[in-house]
Amino acid sequence: MQIKDLKPKQGSVDVIVDVVDIGDVREFNKFGKPGRVSTAIAKDETGDIKLTLWNEDIDKVKAGDKIHLTNGYVNEWQGEMQLTTGRMGKMEVVGKAEAGSDSVIRTNMPLEKYDKDNSGEDINVEEENIEDADSDDGEI
Repeated sequence: MQIKDLKPKQGSVDVIVDVVDIGDVREFNKFGKPGRVSTAIAKDETGDIKLTLWNEDIDKVKAGDKIHLTNGYVNEWQGEMQLTTGRMGKMEVVGKAEAGSDSVIRTNMPLEKYDKDNSGEDINVEEENIEDADSDDGEI
């Protein structure tokens, strides 16, 4: 499966992607339980997509890693698709991003600080609203 083939509300997603960017970790409490979430940018040769990382998955992944997401879920937030492990998915780091990739790896900076993509065009990156997150988003 490739990023270009993903559709909102699609489950059973099996995809291998390169993690290009990882945003700041945000902490929250929901139903009395603490949690952490971060929004990353993942890409393959067909495109890119936001990748929602939950709790311990945040610590597993670094910018430049290649990950294999199995049984993942695609949700949509404010008209933009986002890939997540969901309740039943699994994420595994399977290597480093391929050498020669045109991705720019930027770390330790929140995603909202990026105002340009590689083409120099303005982009709009918005924070995910934790309170309104889809119930299929993960371990909260």
